[in-house]
Amino acid sequence: MTDTRKTLVRRTPWPGSVTGPIGTPLQPSVAYTAQDPDALDALYTGQTQGFSYAREGHPNASVLASKIDAMEGVEGGIVVGSGMAAVTAVMFGLLKSGDRVLGGTQLYGRSLRLMREELPRMGIETAFSDPTDGAAFAAAITPGTRIVLVEVVSNPTLRVADMHAIASAAKSAGALLVVDNTFTTPGAIRGIDVGADVVLHSVTKLLAGHSDVTLGYVHAADPAHRKAIYDTATTFGLTPSPFDCWLAERGLFTFDLRFERASANAAALADALAQAAPVSRVLYPGRADHPDHARAAALLDGRFGNMVTFEIAGGREAANRLVRAAADLPFAPTLGDVATTLSHPASSSHRALSVAERAAIGIGEGTFRVSVGIEPPEFLLAAFRDALGAV
Repeated sequence: MTDTRKTLVRRTPWPGSVTGPIGTPLQPSVAYTAQDPDALDALYTGQTQGFSYAREGHPNASVLASKIDAMEGVEGGIVVGSGMAAVTAVMFGLLKSGDRVLGGTQLYGRSLRLMREELPRMGIETAFSDPTDGAAFAAAITPGTRIVLVEVVSNPTLRVADMHAIASAAKSAGALLVVDNTFTTPGAIRGIDVGADVVLHSVTKLLAGHSDVTLGYVHAADPAHRKAIYDTATTFGLTPSPFDCWLAERGLFTFDLRFERASANAAALADALAQAAPVSRVLYPGRADHPDHARAAALLDGRFGNMVTFEIAGGREAANRLVRAAADLPFAPTLGDVATTLSHPASSSHRALSVAERAAIGIGEGTFRVSVGIEPPEFLLAAFRDALGAV
């Protein structure tokens, strides 16, 4: 009986096999054993490679990071617990009190909040400039600017940043260019192709692609910056779940197919919305009437992505009618799912901004952001015809 009890509380080694699994194994272990203290020292000093404690890294995160690295054309990226964990790790890993950050006027709502409210509490100065105006943005990069944060295509109004001017100005000023590549993804452009010193993603979105994980990714070109970001993520506990990493890796297997189908659907939807009577404005970088179309065509090489933004008149009342009539269009504050989702920035991602602040960047009560999925296009267009009919 004693031997049986001892066996039950000891871990059973994996059965030996001359074959290997096709699927990536899921490894949820929190801790990893070492042969002796010398072996643990060798691991922590980088003489050997491996894992010790899951907050500091685990196999599923490493596998996922290597795949996104390949997509971005880099090495050494890390996976963290969410997209905002990636933004936070960069800011707190690379900044100190007295530093200055210049952000694009159009960023994800929580990134705006981090810059407006949290960083100033830590003694970090923040400012904003229009990334579509390269000259004005360059002029806003002062000698004290440590980080420049932009999205290539902005959330949610899909404006396209003048990346060449911004990258050149940041380099001349000695500032680090941080690119949030969530909206565009490496399917449209890679961070290194626009001069990014740091590139980050909300893996939660189109990379994972199924609305069932919460993860982020960040890569810095400079090894010292990579270490600072990694140390911050580890110290702050911005740890990714092994199961989420496993799911996200599985999602990446179909990324190219999903990206191509969703992008084609988005182009068709944008054209259809432009012809719909209740719609007063459509924003899609692939359309000739987009204010930054020429720049998008040159920068993205025809890969305009799966996001469409449109606006209707009638304020919140009309917005409510549209959503209630959109029975086949999930209304949710997210993007990148296999199914098309509809979101309302004024009541979700950008709700922390005042009405005037939202209006200044082109967001009104009738503004909707569409994350286009991979449904049959005829189904998608019919669903929007029904929803717009209620308006």
